[in-house]
Amino acid sequence: MPVAGRRYHFRCWIDRSLALSGNDPLIDILGNCEGFFSMQKSRLTDLGISIEGCEISHLAFRTLTYPEYLEARARLEEHAQANLENVWNGRPISKILLRSPLDLGDGFSVRMIELIPPMHQCVYRMGLEHVGVVIGEGVDEFGKTHRSVLTGQQYQGPVNEPYFIRFEDYTNVKFYRRSLKDVCEMEGRPFAGFVHVERWQG
Repeated sequence: MPVAGRRYHFRCWIDRSLALSGNDPLIDILGNCEGFFSMQKSRLTDLGISIEGCEISHLAFRTLTYPEYLEARARLEEHAQANLENVWNGRPISKILLRSPLDLGDGFSVRMIELIPPMHQCVYRMGLEHVGVVIGEGVDEFGKTHRSVLTGQQYQGPVNEPYFIRFEDYTNVKFYRRSLKDVCEMEGRPFAGFVHVERWQG
């Protein structure tokens, strides 16, 4: 089997392992968010990292195709108060602000879903892919303390340079100074209604 085929099969298997069906429409769209968060939180604990008391910035969800992205965007917007969509790395990305917090268990919740269509640069997990954790002003000290287990640091803009850990199943946890919502607003992009990229061809 070609390498790309193996990767696709692996991603789909992971997604089914976290899937749930029920009466919660967000579970029907995103899958088992609580289970995904619990898995990532447990992995961090195993690495000696506690996120107790931290704000959860967002959950990231990736789709395999652009039509799937548009379908997920439309379905998520039914439960949202705003969506700030812009082009990043050559394709649209949605930052969807839910009307009500999504319960992640253990006293954690999240209000933002970062919805991302396919990425061409490397292999990513489809479906629930990363958790964004707000460390605050101590994030650089956090980076020094946990340097041995961090995968690296990303440059996403002048006010957004998260540290991250990538696990063997291509999922990530990212550690931020500020939430994604705060970063967007600092960049002059408020969450006001539903903003979509115009004339983008998938």
